[in-house]
Amino acid sequence: MSSPFLDIVLPCLDEAQALPWLLDRVPDGARAIVVDNGSTDGSAEIARARGVLVVDCARRGYGAACHEGLVAAQAEFVAVCDCDASLDPGDAMRLVDVLRSGADLVVGRRVPVSRAAWSMPARVANFELARRVRRRTGLDLRDVGPLRVARREPLLSLPIADRRSGYPVETVLRAAEAGWQIVQMDVPYTPRAGRSKVTGTMRGTVQAIRDMSAVLAG
Repeated sequence: MSSPFLDIVLPCLDEAQALPWLLDRVPDGARAIVVDNGSTDGSAEIARARGVLVVDCARRGYGAACHEGLVAAQAEFVAVCDCDASLDPGDAMRLVDVLRSGADLVVGRRVPVSRAAWSMPARVANFELARRVRRRTGLDLRDVGPLRVARREPLLSLPIADRRSGYPVETVLRAAEAGWQIVQMDVPYTPRAGRSKVTGTMRGTVQAIRDMSAVLAG
């Protein structure tokens, strides 16, 4: 695709199980950018075999992968979407429609389709995170979700420093500080493929809490 109007950044660490399903759902007019963050399960090769742009990100961290994908993007609109098949990249099109209506940042609010899609500990942690973001920004956000859409150039201009799990929270904080109109939209949330590298391990969970708390305390 020579000139997509939407680039979908997919931060990827060992998501070979999820990639085929995910890439089959990239909508017409959009381009997937898989940002490989050190996968050892052949994720990058799966994407390349499908003709997908793969960006290698040597620095480990969710935020680092998001930033590298944003730099590599060329379209007017850019989405960031988890690469674990819990979200359908096709839903990014609905969020783009809201941008075109005047919003600056659209954040997907995860609506689980089953109990298996979102564990109770993860829901409770997200509830508290969203509460703290609301208190900090005054925004009526109920989820700082892993599907976000904005225009590329303004997003690049935000001074987002975090390169780990605090990246989504800092994106919202910096956008709010810049006076952006931030809108939330419901998106279906399904059970992920494979094990989470964040909430699937105690170490990952603790690190994510630390990263996000550090951003909110800054």
